[in-house]
Amino acid sequence: MWIDTHCHLDAAEFDADRDAVVARAEAAGVTQIVIPAVEAANFDTVRLLAIEQELTYALGIHPLCVMRAAGGDLDRLAEALETHHIDPRLVAVGEIGLDFFVPGIDPDVQQHFYVEQLKLAKRFGLPVLLHVRRSADKLLAGLRRVGFQHGGIAHAFNGSEQQAQAFVDLGFKLGFGGTLTFDRSLQIRRIAATVPETALVMETDAPDIPPQWLYRTAAARETDAGQGRNEPSELPRIAASLAELRGWSAAKTAAITSANALAALPRLASRWFP
Repeated sequence: MWIDTHCHLDAAEFDADRDAVVARAEAAGVTQIVIPAVEAANFDTVRLLAIEQELTYALGIHPLCVMRAAGGDLDRLAEALETHHIDPRLVAVGEIGLDFFVPGIDPDVQQHFYVEQLKLAKRFGLPVLLHVRRSADKLLAGLRRVGFQHGGIAHAFNGSEQQAQAFVDLGFKLGFGGTLTFDRSLQIRRIAATVPETALVMETDAPDIPPQWLYRTAAARETDAGQGRNEPSELPRIAASLAELRGWSAAKTAAITSANALAALPRLASRWFP
């Protein structure tokens, strides 16, 4: 069985067929999905969706959303965590982090939201789901500065081998998804093949980061255009790339990555359907 540790199931791309998406995931053996929030406006949306679909969720403010966040949104997050922190479906604070790839987002504002959300996760004893894009060193520095020891997942990890090891040394797992399916993703594939097996978790980031077969043409694969919608049912086929890199069977890959997800997000254990 598989766990999708990162899927934006609340996204508008799923509005027309969300129930069918979940049904397809279950049919493919994906027995649990983590739905992260990205801003205060969707805290209730992801929580209620997790309840409706018998899934799990995380609450946080995404770095790409901080420039439109209201002044009291960190207080709203603190209030939501205070209200729901004993909810077994609430498995992490996330999606939080830093993004130094997309232009026009004040790095100081990002840093403020990141550090304050780390403090909230520490206060409530929850792991975090980290957005990592050209920001691994700053993220690691923030974890050390706050003294954060509850671990979590470096989502869609795309840093160096040294940065990967630094996250692992701090108790984090590394999330791998559709990018693994591209032969040109040499560094990410190398890291997935060589990090300790206890560091690996699977994710889709659906509807984003589609695997290579969801691009409509070879040219589209080269330009990151013309892709189809990703969804959780693609996870086992994405994981086949990891299995090939590690020399594992599908069953072994599912067992290892699921065990690692439970270790990273302990509350998943109460929602696990063997």
